[in-house]
Amino acid sequence: MPAPRTVLLTGAAGGLGTLMRGLLPAYGYDLRLLDIRPIDDEPRALTADLADRDALREAVRGTDAVLHLAGISLESTFDKILKANIEGTYHLYEAAREEGVRRIVFASSNHAVGFTPRPRGDDPLIPVGTPRRPDTFYGLSKSFGEDLAQFYWDKHGIETVSVRIGSCFPEPTSVRMLSVWMSPDDGARLFHAALTAEDVRHTVVYGSSANTRLWWDLASARALGYEPRDDSERYAPKLIAEQGELDPANPDHAHLGGHFCTNPPVWPY
Repeated sequence: MPAPRTVLLTGAAGGLGTLMRGLLPAYGYDLRLLDIRPIDDEPRALTADLADRDALREAVRGTDAVLHLAGISLESTFDKILKANIEGTYHLYEAAREEGVRRIVFASSNHAVGFTPRPRGDDPLIPVGTPRRPDTFYGLSKSFGEDLAQFYWDKHGIETVSVRIGSCFPEPTSVRMLSVWMSPDDGARLFHAALTAEDVRHTVVYGSSANTRLWWDLASARALGYEPRDDSERYAPKLIAEQGELDPANPDHAHLGGHFCTNPPVWPY
C-alpha cells in the first residue's frame, strides 16, 4: 500500500504517544492526535474517551491509517481493563470499519505471552507463534486485541500489525529491560514499517531493538522492512552493577513478563 500520510494516533498524551508525536512526522506523517486527556501543547488534538463512538468516527474519518496506543498500560481491575482496552479497542475497529480505514497498527504487549518462560543460555528465541499466556488482565486484553484484529481482517478486510511491545523508553531502567527494550528511534522505525508494508493481513511482531540479550524472534518484524539500529548492551554494565544479573531462582525473573507475573504495577487512575 502507498505510504499513509494522515494517521490517527490514539493515546497521544501517553508516554509512548508523546515519543511518537515527536518522531513520526519525520517519516512524512500528518498526525491526528486523540487522547482522553487534553494535550496542552497541541491545541488541535481531539479529547475523547474510547467509549464515545461518535467522536471516534469523527477522529477516524479521512485518515489513511490508525496507530492505536490508547488504553490502560498497566494492571488494573477487570472492569477498568474491560472498558478501556477491550471495549475501547472494539469501538476503534468499528469506527475504522464504518469509515473505510484499512490499516491499523495495534499496540499489543509482551504481556500477552508474559507467563512464557524466558530463554536461558542457548535456548531458542521465543517465536511470535508461541501460545499466548497472559500474565495480567492487561495482558489478557492484549490477547483479545490480537484476536479482534484477526477477526476484522477475516471478516472485514481491515489489515493490522499487532506489535508486542517490550519497553519503549529513552533508555532501559532494569536488567530485564536489557532484553526487551525498544529505543524510541527503533519504535518509530517499526511503526513506520507496520504502517507501510504491503499485504500484512494480520501480522504479529515483537517490538524491540536488536538487543544483544534479546529474548524473542524479530523475524516477522524484519519481514515488514523493520531494521533496528539500537542495542541495549551499552547500558548493561551500569544496570548489572546496580541490580545484579537475573536470578533463575527469583520468581520475578522466571518468565517473559517479569514482575508482572508476580506483583504487577497498578494503573494509578
